[in-house]
Amino acid sequence: MASAKRFPLVAVDVGNSRVKIGVFEHPFAEPLPHAARAASVGLDWTESDLAATFPQGPADHDWWIASVNRPATARLVDWLKQAGVTSVRQLADTDLPLVVELAHPERVGMDRLANAVAVNRIREPGEPAIVIDMGSALTVDLVSAKGAFVGGAILPGIGTSARALHEFTDLLPLVDVTEPPPALGKSSIEAIRSGLYWGAVGGVRELVAQLAPDPLAAQIFLTGGAGPLFAGVLAAESARPPRFVPHLTLAGIAIAADGAAPPKGSR
Repeated sequence: MASAKRFPLVAVDVGNSRVKIGVFEHPFAEPLPHAARAASVGLDWTESDLAATFPQGPADHDWWIASVNRPATARLVDWLKQAGVTSVRQLADTDLPLVVELAHPERVGMDRLANAVAVNRIREPGEPAIVIDMGSALTVDLVSAKGAFVGGAILPGIGTSARALHEFTDLLPLVDVTEPPPALGKSSIEAIRSGLYWGAVGGVRELVAQLAPDPLAAQIFLTGGAGPLFAGVLAAESARPPRFVPHLTLAGIAIAADGAAPPKGSR
């Protein structure tokens, strides 16, 4: 199938707390494809949550799904079938234009691999890249100078850590972090916010230092829902400030979809 016949296509990133959807209506312009419309909904989404993204319904699109959440994906696929969508494909690691230098590529989160696919479009040739994705899980991954995914680290995201503190203690409240807090907390809530935020910052900084001992050697890309909360503070002390790229995962999924075999039943 020629690339131009793939459109419009829908890229879907099914995560552990949200489902992110991007509609790509035209063949891609360099360096990254840009979604004409995008939505992010909770796992308890309703049909009305998607109405603005698909005013004419979802059936006239090819759907490409990358998932780290099997139950949430099953729910979405069931809804798509009921809505008359016949072109649905769940991407696997073998569908991605990416070398994965790990023993079991099929066990790596598809969001991490999709990020690497997208970063290979925008990193400087011949230079490695570090991808920081700040979602429910906070991942710090390394893409080699040759463009291979070579691994990384996974730690809890801010929201996940906040829920763990609340659910596994008797008295600590559930708090959110909407802006960089002072390091010195003057109450339990302030102390939790400080620990969540600056603990994540410290973890990311140390991992970046471990993955790229030469601070000028690797480009750093930041994405994920909590990315804007960290962009400024990570840039302030970085020899090479990170570049924030929203919808990086969706772009990687769309790139993979454009090169993969069409979904079963695709028009």
